[in-house]
Amino acid sequence: MSGMFVTIDGPGGVGKSTVAAAVVELLRAEGVPVHATREPSDSEIGRIARDGTDRYRGMSMACLIAADRYQHVEHEVRPALARGALVVCDRYVASSLVLQSLDGVSRDQVWELNRHADRPDLAVILNARADEITRRLAQRGPHSRYEREPGGTAAECAAYLEAARFLMAAGVPVVQLDASTACAQNVARSVIAAIKEPWTRCHA
Repeated sequence: MSGMFVTIDGPGGVGKSTVAAAVVELLRAEGVPVHATREPSDSEIGRIARDGTDRYRGMSMACLIAADRYQHVEHEVRPALARGALVVCDRYVASSLVLQSLDGVSRDQVWELNRHADRPDLAVILNARADEITRRLAQRGPHSRYEREPGGTAAECAAYLEAARFLMAAGVPVVQLDASTACAQNVARSVIAAIKEPWTRCHA
């Protein structure tokens, strides 16, 4: 495959989706062929998982997310990579390691469900101070039960630090960025700086 697979994860409210959209916009402005996607995906399974966070919990949700991921990789991510696109995915395995673990499934079980999914060429993990994320969530409102859990933000922030260490130990290239104070455009530029070297090397 001649493309590049980049994933962006982070706690709810950290600005992940805004940063992902900015990364896509800036790369396209430079003429880079970009394919933007997200998880849960827009497939039927993905919609069930996305709309069912209040209905499904624990292992049932973990299996839904994993099933959607394998479908997503096979039918969307791999074809885009084969076309030579730089795929930017809003959420991937790091989010499962965090959210499903916080939902009562052991990290080893989550990893076993997802370990056959294609590994990203670069996993970007955004994080921020828990108090700053709490402030942002209060402004925009929670999007899911994960963001409504008491103490959930602090637990997510800590869990993403651990997920980053776990993925690096598994051989996944990881870049961690602090989004506590920087605006989304500046964080996006930092993401692009991390992308540029491997992308340029592969397309020299």
